[in-house]
Amino acid sequence: MRLVTKGASPAEATEFDEKVSRIRQLSPDVVEILKILKEAEAGAKIADLCRKYGFSEQTYYRWKSKYGGMDINEARRLKQLEEENRRLKKAVADLTLDVQILKEINSRKW
Repeated sequence: MRLVTKGASPAEATEFDEKVSRIRQLSPDVVEILKILKEAEAGAKIADLCRKYGFSEQTYYRWKSKYGGMDINEARRLKQLEEENRRLKKAVADLTLDVQILKEINSRKW
C-alpha cells in the first residue's frame, strides 16, 4: 500500500512509506504482548519491562486491559475478528458511497 501526501515529491512519499513500514514492523504481535504480560504477572517490574521492550507504561496498561486474562488462541481470534470487522466496515463505507452517488445521479433532471 502506497500512501501519498498532498504536494509531496516521490522521494518524500517513499520516505514516508518506509517510516510507516518501520512502525508496523516495530509493533509487537499478540503473542509477544501476551509474553510481556506474563512476565509482569510473574513479578517483573513494569518500568523494567517498558525499558527492555521499548514501550510506555501507558501502552502496557492498555495491553493489560485489552489482552489481560486471554490465552494465545483467544488473542489471535480477537485479532482475526478485528481484521474482519475492519474489512466489513470498509465494504459498507464503499457501498454507502456508491448508493449516494447513484442517488445523486438519479436526482438530476435530464
